Amino acid sequence: MEIGPAQYHHHLLLLLLLLLIGLSHHFKVSQEAICTIWKFVHPLLILTANQKQKPEVSKLALSLLIPPPKPCSIMQDALPLHFNPPHHFPFPPHDFPSPSLHPSTILRLPAAVSSKSSSSSAAAAAATISLPPKPPKTNVIPSPPPPPPPPPPLPSHAEFEEKMLFLDSLGIDFFSLIGRHPAVAAAPLPDLKSTVHFLSSMGFTAAELRRIVGMCPEVLTSRVSDVLPVLTFLLREAKVDCSDLRRIVNRRPRLLVCSVKHRLRPTLYFLQSIGIAEVNKYTSLLSCSVEDKFVPRIEYLKNVGFSHRDAIVMFRRFPQLFCYSIKENLEPKFNYFVMEMGRNLKELKEFPHYFSFSLENRIKPRHRCCVEKGVCFPLPTLLKTSEEQFQKRLDICCNSSMPLSSSPLWCTDCEI
Repeated sequence: MEIGPAQYHHHLLLLLLLLLIGLSHHFKVSQEAICTIWKFVHPLLILTANQKQKPEVSKLALSLLIPPPKPCSIMQDALPLHFNPPHHFPFPPHDFPSPSLHPSTILRLPAAVSSKSSSSSAAAAAATISLPPKPPKTNVIPSPPPPPPPPPPLPSHAEFEEKMLFLDSLGIDFFSLIGRHPAVAAAPLPDLKSTVHFLSSMGFTAAELRRIVGMCPEVLTSRVSDVLPVLTFLLREAKVDCSDLRRIVNRRPRLLVCSVKHRLRPTLYFLQSIGIAEVNKYTSLLSCSVEDKFVPRIEYLKNVGFSHRDAIVMFRRFPQLFCYSIKENLEPKFNYFVMEMGRNLKELKEFPHYFSFSLENRIKPRHRCCVEKGVCFPLPTLLKTSEEQFQKRLDICCNSSMPLSSSPLWCTDCEI
């Protein structure tokens, strides 16, 4: 490739510039002399770089064009000379390229020189090109997250003492109440007073309030806004008479703390679905859970030999059967009925009230009396009659001739 005159002159100027760098490193050249040489070389570099050259040569020439507004300061910034000791030039002086090298080889300058020239060109570009101003930094401090809500304040000593005096005026032992229901200690005194005043306005006496709190302490910490929906449900949906409301609450105070949506209404629908129409007579069942209490008792009767239909009929005839414990009531009484009394399951289907009588105080003593006398009474006659009537009937059967099979005192299913 032939090199034109302009290129040749440009190469010579580059070599002169590199020679200037080497001299400044090895000889103590004054700053004024270097500035003078730079003023001479700089216009020539600009002139030769503006001509049509190869891209590689033009790029190298332009990278060395540093317009110095202040020659001395520019030279210090562009060329790290001996004015900034103790920096040493990393390459020996004899490593400079010769004019006979190919133009592409001129680009392979030492890394230190190229890096410093690129930094100088960046500084020149920053000086000539006006960049848009950066937006001012505003000291915006991000807002901290909201603090967690403070815990409810503990009642002060004065409020605690006032709460004790208030409950004592109702005849309620404060410390025994806290032992059963600790939430009373943290309950606000105005809420306690509003609940008590609301129940008193409904006609509950102090004795009834003590009984209600004794059976269900949670009533005392319930708000009036929670009790009102329960009373509305009992009157409108369960069809309870207003005159019976006090009696129902006295018998089952837990109704006041039950959720209408999750407990009372689902239980009402279940009782109606199995054929119990007059639920207002069995409102104590409304506080029971269908899944936890009703279904297990139906399954127990099915497991001991009753069909699903017969089990439902038994609960329909005696809905209180849902309230009896399987382990403490149904199981021991059923075992005695089958193993000791030898009775038929049909009798239990007809008279499920059998499970409502005490096994030790009513069922066993009367059954043993009948066995000793050789008499077999039907279950209603055996259990429902009073003790005096039972003895009279027993004496009549024992002091008379053998009763006929058609006699109402004779149980046709019994085997004596």
